[in-house]
Amino acid sequence: MIPLAKPYFDEEELNEIEGVLDSGWVSQGPKTKLFEELITEYLNVKYAIAVNNCTAALHLANLSLGITKGDEVLVSDYTFPATAHSVLYCGAKPVFIDIDPKTYNLNPELIEEAITEKTKAIIPVHTFGQTVDMAPVLKICEKYGLRVIEDAACALGAKNKGRYAGTIGDIGCFSFHARKGITTGEGGMIVTNDRDIADKVRFLSVFGMKTAWEREKSTQFIVPVFSNLGFNYKMSDITAAVGVAQLKKIDRIIHRKRELARIWDEALEQIDDIEPPFIADGNFHVFQSYVTTVGKKINRDKIIEKMHSYQIQTQIGTYACHVQPLYNTNRQYPVSLDIFKRALALPLYFQLEEEQIEMIVSRLKSILRDCK
Repeated sequence: MIPLAKPYFDEEELNEIEGVLDSGWVSQGPKTKLFEELITEYLNVKYAIAVNNCTAALHLANLSLGITKGDEVLVSDYTFPATAHSVLYCGAKPVFIDIDPKTYNLNPELIEEAITEKTKAIIPVHTFGQTVDMAPVLKICEKYGLRVIEDAACALGAKNKGRYAGTIGDIGCFSFHARKGITTGEGGMIVTNDRDIADKVRFLSVFGMKTAWEREKSTQFIVPVFSNLGFNYKMSDITAAVGVAQLKKIDRIIHRKRELARIWDEALEQIDDIEPPFIADGNFHVFQSYVTTVGKKINRDKIIEKMHSYQIQTQIGTYACHVQPLYNTNRQYPVSLDIFKRALALPLYFQLEEEQIEMIVSRLKSILRDCK
């Protein structure tokens, strides 16, 4: 089987994990703090808080901005539902925004018409590793007094006009899921330059108390008092150890995936019914996934099934949230729905070889005739 994605691990991860196991401190502690520090250095931000996944990061981001029942938060419609779920967790309402058909990102021209008196924030999603055009988003948010939470789950290392994804708005949320650029299996990170936000996020991520590591280092014994409803969203040191090792490789991984994306682009020139991903001017795309679109007359799901029979894993891109029953909306988002039906993710990972891409393209050409 040629997988859709595959993490790139070597002895560095094993050495880091062994060090944590030998230390005896395997819950959130010094290795997690180191991982946070390395992220702040990499992104040039003031604060980073490690958590157990990006969904938790998004939830905490909303809470830190005071999002609550009766509020509305604008969300890109074309995203994994975790983005909108995080709004629902706060008792607020996600209001979806349609996307640009080329970048798959939120269309800034559609933001203002969705704003109401209840709108408090917006969550632009940097889809598949390409950043949203943030300048018009920030301009609109300044005009209406909205806060900006960047869903940068897929975009660690991506840039928009020289600025790192996740560092442009008020808060950035990252994922270290197995399919992301670097991975800890599961894991997430919140970054911000606002100390108040950082303090709230960290406080809420550990039940509304000081972390065990902070209490361990203190010379004063204090019994914690619980006055706020916090959550058990902390990252363990075992997880962080993998992150520390992975972050050392991030530039190499990004470089290789961008190189493979160019090879994919050239290879797909042989096929009329598959459109390679588009890169907007000013964007540094990190290709968390290589997501194409198939022709309107092509049965995308049938391609996925047939490729699987050849031991090649492909997949949809992500979801049009508005058609998911949970959100119970009657509004239409035609571009998002169209991309949801036609997007096809192809294998892309550090160890993928050019010969494998050539073989996959050959298989695609042979089955496309049967998928119309």
